[in-house]
Amino acid sequence: NLSDTLKKLKITAVDSTEDSLEGCLDCLLQALAQNNMETSEKMQGSGILQVFASLLTPQSSCTAKVANIIAEVAKNEFMRIPCVDAGLISPLVQLLNSKDQEVLLQTGRALGNICYDSHSLQAQLINMGVIPTLVKLLGIHCHNAALTEMCLVAFGNLAELESSKEQFASTNIAEELVKLFKKQIEHDKREMIFEVLAPLAENDAIKLQLVEAGLVECLLEIVQQKVDSDKEDDIAELKTASDLMVLLLLGDESMQKLFEGGKGNVFQRVLSWIPSNNHQLQLAGALAIANFARNDGNCIHMVDNGIVEKLMDLLDRHVEDGNVTVQHAALSALRNLAIPVVNKAKMLSAGVTETVLKFLKSEMPPVQFKLLGTLRMLIDAQAEAAEQLGRNVKLVERLVEWCEAKDHAGVMGESNRLLSALIRHSKSKDVIKAIVQSGGIKHLVTMATSEHVIMQNEALVALALIAALELGTAEKDLESAKLVQILHRLLADERSAPEIKYNSMVLICALMGSESLHKEVQDLAFLDVVSKLRSHENKSVAQQASLTEQRLTVES
Repeated sequence: NLSDTLKKLKITAVDSTEDSLEGCLDCLLQALAQNNMETSEKMQGSGILQVFASLLTPQSSCTAKVANIIAEVAKNEFMRIPCVDAGLISPLVQLLNSKDQEVLLQTGRALGNICYDSHSLQAQLINMGVIPTLVKLLGIHCHNAALTEMCLVAFGNLAELESSKEQFASTNIAEELVKLFKKQIEHDKREMIFEVLAPLAENDAIKLQLVEAGLVECLLEIVQQKVDSDKEDDIAELKTASDLMVLLLLGDESMQKLFEGGKGNVFQRVLSWIPSNNHQLQLAGALAIANFARNDGNCIHMVDNGIVEKLMDLLDRHVEDGNVTVQHAALSALRNLAIPVVNKAKMLSAGVTETVLKFLKSEMPPVQFKLLGTLRMLIDAQAEAAEQLGRNVKLVERLVEWCEAKDHAGVMGESNRLLSALIRHSKSKDVIKAIVQSGGIKHLVTMATSEHVIMQNEALVALALIAALELGTAEKDLESAKLVQILHRLLADERSAPEIKYNSMVLICALMGSESLHKEVQDLAFLDVVSKLRSHENKSVAQQASLTEQRLTVES
């Protein structure tokens, strides 16, 4: 009878031998095995949990059984808070210092079940210092499969919390996990370790520790073993290994360590993934290159050593019904490679723009976004390329269409920025005409009201070039887009950045060449706003205000 067992247990816990106590505990475990929920409910009502707190002592031979019972009842969600209220967490944490492997195993299970899915309780465990203790246990008991698994499950749960990362980084977790990983042959066991490695590898310090502990070599070996397999487990493991590899490259130090001046074995192996026939490897290879391409030195080295051609070949294989993630990754890599000034001309002459333009018809916003970014990087200060692209009516029309992609702010922003860049870098009348004919002017005027100063500025500079070079052609569009009213608002608004005020005044002066726009400027009493800016704290703004005031006065 369960009720009798519980009563007897309360009494024996205080003043009986360990043998009789053990008998009661065995009965309880049996009852839990038969009907866990019902038994747990009765236990909760009996107040026995408070008694357990006093039984969790390292000296007692019953400790493992008590911890096992707690682990079993804590499988039920309704029992977890009562376990906490009964003060079980602190004695359980103390027991993690035990030498007894069964006590350690049941203690770990009990803590894991009590704190399951509760970030606040897991954070409490972290504050109580369980992470260094568990890492030490993993090192000592790596031959005990059940204990190892218990540690891995605990790490997996705790690693989800940001507050754990710093503590993990101060232990030798990386070394222990890599050591354990090398010993595992079974897929399931490796999968468990992967589940711990992935959240831990989000931390830059741990990334470096994992690289130094030799994780990358293990990952490359897995890729080599699994690349030709069509078994589901192998395909999954290949994906996990190559994804983790890319994650390790997100840390600046770990990335640079693996790049080794572009001569490193890891870098060379990753390069070989790009021409492979495996989409997962193509993707990981392109993402890895995008990560290596995070500083100018690496980018210059890679472009000089033929990476651009490899990426272009990869993109060519994915033009028709291609893999969107591969397209996105390869374009990301090209965009990053195009950032250093010395790479732009080399990439242009290699034909990168032609390859990238093949994806103009893509309907996938992530691909559109990277395509736009790549082109914008390539034409920066490259007048000839900007002119060539700006005369491409298909491109300009697509840009104007994407400038209205309200559901995709990134694509909309990048389209506007590329429109402006085509004008700013080409300073070409033909480009301006193409943009006017495609209906792009209104978008540049709207861009001047963006919440991002850099975009406002790019728009104003492009509009000033339009006004200087092709005012007659653009006049009607500038009028219907209410440019003059917007400039008045920008100048009157105290929050406008100095460069915005400066470029707005430059633009006002340029608009005076149009009769209709000139009239709008006069009607809006710009003189009042501009004369106030003569005393602006920014010298350039104050000077431009004086010049603009003179111009307005003469013209009126």
